[in-house]
Amino acid sequence: MDILNKLEWRYAVKKFDPAKKLSAAQLDKLIAATRLSASSYGLQPYKILIVENPAVREQLKAASNNQSQITDASQLIVFARYTDLNESHVDDYMNNIAETRNIVSEQLAGFSGMTKGVVTRLGAEGTAVWSAKQVYLALGTLLTAAAVENVDACPMEGFDAAKYDEILGLKDKGLTAVVIAGVGFRAADDVMQHAKKVRKPMAELVETI
Repeated sequence: MDILNKLEWRYAVKKFDPAKKLSAAQLDKLIAATRLSASSYGLQPYKILIVENPAVREQLKAASNNQSQITDASQLIVFARYTDLNESHVDDYMNNIAETRNIVSEQLAGFSGMTKGVVTRLGAEGTAVWSAKQVYLALGTLLTAAAVENVDACPMEGFDAAKYDEILGLKDKGLTAVVIAGVGFRAADDVMQHAKKVRKPMAELVETI
């Protein structure tokens, strides 16, 4: 199938088959693809947590309106943003660029200064919003990669972020949960897999200027 057929095939799974698990290779591929997601300045101001522990997932389910996807999916992916995005994050990123591209850090002075200026100018509230936007870019990449690989997924916002932070110990790591996604394989009796996909007509959604 081509990409359009794959995206027609995907939907937000309401019921996973808990007996079907991703292979290690399948999971690695999804996470590798998500790592390659677009991110403003390339900064990636977030962390991706793969939750597999059944006991932890039971706790998270209680903090997610008892939605079955939390425990029935093969893995639960939690996207968490950094709560105190600052110049040290930029410095770490610049060091990574220098090492990866084998260049001296002085060559990145302009880019570093610009990026630090953005982070400083946005302030705490602004960086929270900006970082969350970057998280959703990564989520979109995960969903698309899953569809391409014939893996089902369900993005979810219906959870108590504060409870997630507590259960996963995110506050101590300077993180807070933004959005989650279950990945796995749809149950044979999930009726939503047969529902026609509803989207705006192209003429209503797209305008060429």
